[in-house]
Amino acid sequence: MGTVDPRTQGLEAYERLAWRDAYEQLSAADLRAPLGADDLDRLARAAYLTGAVEAATGAWERAHRAFLGQGDQGFQSDQGSQRGQEHRDPGDHGDPGDQGATASAARCAFWLGLTLLLQGEHARGGGWLARAQRVLDDAALDCAEQGYLRVPPALRALDGGDAEAARRSFVEITEIADRFGDADLRALGGLGQGQSLMAQGRVAQGVVMLDETMVAVTTGEVSPITAGIVYCAVILACRGVFDLRRMREWTAALSRWCAAQQGLRPYRGQCMVHRSEIMQLGGEWAEAMDEARRACEHLSVPPGDPVLGMALYQRAELFRLRGEYVRAERCYREAGALGHPAQPGLALLRVEQGRPGDAAAAVRRALLETEGPEERPRVLAGCVEIELAAGDVENAQLAVDELDKLAAGFDSPYLRAVAAHAHGAVLLAAGEPDAACIALRRAWTAWHENGAPYEAARVRLRLARAYRQVGDDDTAEMELEAARQVFERLGAEPALDEVRRLMGRANRAGRPGPGGLTPREIEVLRLIATGASNREIAESLVISDKTVARHVSNMFTKLGVSSRAAATAYAYEHDLV
Repeated sequence: MGTVDPRTQGLEAYERLAWRDAYEQLSAADLRAPLGADDLDRLARAAYLTGAVEAATGAWERAHRAFLGQGDQGFQSDQGSQRGQEHRDPGDHGDPGDQGATASAARCAFWLGLTLLLQGEHARGGGWLARAQRVLDDAALDCAEQGYLRVPPALRALDGGDAEAARRSFVEITEIADRFGDADLRALGGLGQGQSLMAQGRVAQGVVMLDETMVAVTTGEVSPITAGIVYCAVILACRGVFDLRRMREWTAALSRWCAAQQGLRPYRGQCMVHRSEIMQLGGEWAEAMDEARRACEHLSVPPGDPVLGMALYQRAELFRLRGEYVRAERCYREAGALGHPAQPGLALLRVEQGRPGDAAAAVRRALLETEGPEERPRVLAGCVEIELAAGDVENAQLAVDELDKLAAGFDSPYLRAVAAHAHGAVLLAAGEPDAACIALRRAWTAWHENGAPYEAARVRLRLARAYRQVGDDDTAEMELEAARQVFERLGAEPALDEVRRLMGRANRAGRPGPGGLTPREIEVLRLIATGASNREIAESLVISDKTVARHVSNMFTKLGVSSRAAATAYAYEHDLV
C-alpha cells in the first residue's frame, strides 16, 4: 500500500478545519512540487489561521501570480459550487457567477493587502490593494471582488469620523454581496453598517445589524477568516457601548468557535485582551491572567504593536487585585511606555501602597486628559475610590455626578452598576449610612445580575460598614462573611486583608482577639492546637492550603512564635481551646 501524499492529507485536513495539519501537509506538498493556484490560496488561509502570517502573505502573493497566469481559463476544475455547505471556503471561486482566475487573483491580493495593513505595513498593504483594483479595472470585471476592495476605504471613512459616508459605503458593499451571493462580503458589509450606525449614536439600530450579521457567522455561512474578523469586531463594538451581556455572549461563542478548530490562532491581540477582561469580570481570574499573558506574548512579535500596552495594563490590573504590587507596577510602567494610559490602575495601586495624595493628583490629571466616552467612565469610577481614600468627598461627588450622566446616556446595566456603587460609596463617606444602604443594595443587585462576583463582594464590604453604622451588626457580619468567601476563591489578597481588618474590629463585641488575631486566625489556631495539618485545616474550614499557610504565617508574626508547638502553647495559655 502506498502512503497518502501530503497534498491529499492537507486538503482533507483543510476540509475538517484542522488548520495546523493543513498548513503542515500543504507546505510539505509544496516542497515536493509547487502547488497550483487554488492550493496556494488554501495554504495561505491555513497559514493565516494558525498565526503564520509571513507564510500566509507569501502564499497569497504566489497564488495571486498563479491565478494571473491562468488568464481567463478560471480554475473551476476542482472547485465547484459549495453553497449550502456548513463551512464555505472562500478560496472556491467556481460558482457560475464567479469571474474566473482574474477575479481570484484580485481576491488573493485583497487578503494579502488587508493582512499587511493589520500588521501595520501600510505601504505594502496599500500597494497590494491598489494592484487588486488595477487587475479588476484592466479586465473591466463586475464581480464580488469590487465589493471587497470598497471595504478599506469605508473603514478609513469610519475611522476618520465620517460615519454617514462609511454607512453608505457599507450599504453599497452589502448590495454587491447580495447581487453575487457572497456570504463573506455580506457579513463584512453588515458589520460595517452596524459599526457606522453605532458611531452615529444610533446604538439600538447598530446592535440589531450586528446581531443579524452574527447569525450568518454562528450558522457557518461564512469562511473562518471572515468569521473571526466579525466575531472580534462585534465584541469590540459591544465593549464600546458597555453592552456587557452581548460582549459576554459573543466572547463565549468565539471561545467555542475557536476550540472547534485545530490550531486556530489569529484571533488574538486586542480581542484576547477583551476576552481577558470578560473573564476577570466573571470571576475567572486564573483564566483571565492566562489570556492576558498569551496576548502579551503574541503582541510582542513583531515589536511595536500599540495594543501591547493594553494587554500589559490588563495584566497589571489582575496583579494589583491579587496583591502582587511589584509585578503590577512593572506592567503599568511598561504599558505607559508603549503609550497606553497607566491610569486609573496605577493611582489605585498608590492608594493600596498608602499614598492617596499621589494617587489623587494622578487621577485628576488623567481625568482631564481622558475625553473618549468609552474610557472616561472607567477613569471616573477609579477617581471616586481615590478621592474618597484621600478624604475629598466633594471631588468624589463631582465624579459620581458625571458617572450618573454617562450611565443615563447608555442603556447599560454595567454602567448603572458602576454608578450605583459610586453613589453609595460617597453617601457612606458623607455620613449618610441609611441612604448608603439603599444605594449599595441596588449596586449589589446590579453587579450580581451582571455576573460580576468581585465587584458584588466589594459592595458587600461597604454594606457591612454601613450596617455597622446603623447598629445592624448581625447583617454586617453576614455581608463580611459572604465577601470573604468570594475573595478567598479569587485570591484577592488586598480585599481579604480588608475583610480581616473589619472582622477583627467586630471580634468579641468590637475588641480585638488575643494577640490581635482575627476570628479566622483564631479558628486556625484552635485547629493547630488539635494537631491538625494545613491540609486538614483547609478541609475543615473549606479554604485552600495556600490560604491556611498565609493565616499560619500571619498568626506566627502576630504572636511572636516560630513553631506550631509554641502556637499551641499560646492557645492553651489564653483559653482559646
